[in-house]
Amino acid sequence: MSTVTVKSIVYEIEGTAFESRLVYDTDILSPRPGLVMAPNWMGVTEGAERIAQAVASKGYVVLLADLYGKSVRPTNPDDAGAAMMPLKDDRALLRKRMQAAYEQLQAQTLTVVDKANMAAFGFCFGGCCALELARDGAPLKAAVSFHGTLDTPNPADAKNIAGSVLVLHGAADPLVPKEQLPAFEAEMDAAGVDWQLLSYGGAVHSFTDPEANTPGMFMYDQKTSDRAFQAMHNLLEEVFKA
Repeated sequence: MSTVTVKSIVYEIEGTAFESRLVYDTDILSPRPGLVMAPNWMGVTEGAERIAQAVASKGYVVLLADLYGKSVRPTNPDDAGAAMMPLKDDRALLRKRMQAAYEQLQAQTLTVVDKANMAAFGFCFGGCCALELARDGAPLKAAVSFHGTLDTPNPADAKNIAGSVLVLHGAADPLVPKEQLPAFEAEMDAAGVDWQLLSYGGAVHSFTDPEANTPGMFMYDQKTSDRAFQAMHNLLEEVFKA
């Protein structure tokens, strides 16, 4: 029987209430690394909670970040796009909300987080969010993007990245423009970042999402998903031991 639990964490950013989810194994009492998880454009959902629970079962404390606000819970793509685009268009606002989630993970008192070992990961839009938190200078040991966009308004901000970066990309993803890949590589190299980009042949967008079922566009791929999560866990094990 799983001892991984999910608790609500409510806080305010400039007068607006946000409700993230803290996910952790109640049987582990010692300090554990903390991970900020940025969900896909649908925000805080049961599917996102299941991912957070699976990751937390590996011995991490995961904060599933609410990036839209407590009252904003998209139920369809139109609502999701309306919630997401203001953040994609205003990276300073996106970073502020990711930083707030990071601070909540460190400040919460429900379980003990090893504050010296922090990382971020995210999916699709959330992958962009994880990378932006790193570019904003958060003291992360790693930032991991699953099938996320890689562009940023100010590539020079990569100089602020403190830890390793891992991008897990579907080689056939029609929603991540191919020109973003060499631009991302150049951005990372110019800043001297320790980075990896794994490109999975045949995989399209949302390859980690069991509910994705639009051939050629959004499609779950279990083998690729398993490989990608293993790559993340390998990196986290490496950076947290360093």
